[in-house]
Amino acid sequence: MSSGNTDVLVVGGGPAGLSAALFAQKNGLETTVFDADGTWMHKAHLFNYLGVGSVDGTAFMETARTQVDSFGVDRRQGEEVTDVAAADDGFAVETAEGEYVADYLVLATGANRDLAESLGCAFDGDVVDVDVTMETSVADAYATGAMVRTEEWQAVISAGDGAAAALNILSKEEGDHFHDFDVPADAGELFGPSKE
Repeated sequence: MSSGNTDVLVVGGGPAGLSAALFAQKNGLETTVFDADGTWMHKAHLFNYLGVGSVDGTAFMETARTQVDSFGVDRRQGEEVTDVAAADDGFAVETAEGEYVADYLVLATGANRDLAESLGCAFDGDVVDVDVTMETSVADAYATGAMVRTEEWQAVISAGDGAAAALNILSKEEGDHFHDFDVPADAGELFGPSKE
């Protein structure tokens, strides 16, 4: 059974995966994210996430999912990815529900690097080897967060990695450096008029 094509497939629904999905979808790339809810955020309480005073990790994830959903990301909650592979001009992701195909792949599976290994990504010791754009040795496949860092397993770093991956995908698509910088007027366009 095939479930169709999209622009970007994101495997992992923690801060890195949701950040990548948000940036990609918000800027015009149809994005599907697979969120098996295995994130370490459920064990966390955030005092060290810039801009967040104090929030339970699970509450943070609920807010992040709501934000991603508001931009129209196809979020496949509870749909576990069983395999990833190179396909014609892109990637195929398999789940029990079907196969999904996209031009770009973002892996955000925390310290579980099995999918990166099966895809044939190069490793540097125990971590997936990426360049400064978060791209792996497999063209158009990106890895983020704990997959690429030995001990820097921190939510704000992972979210930044996801955003960097998405911005670099967008830069490839545009053929020039892409920037996502919102201004106050954007909030009205995205969420309707403010209620003052």
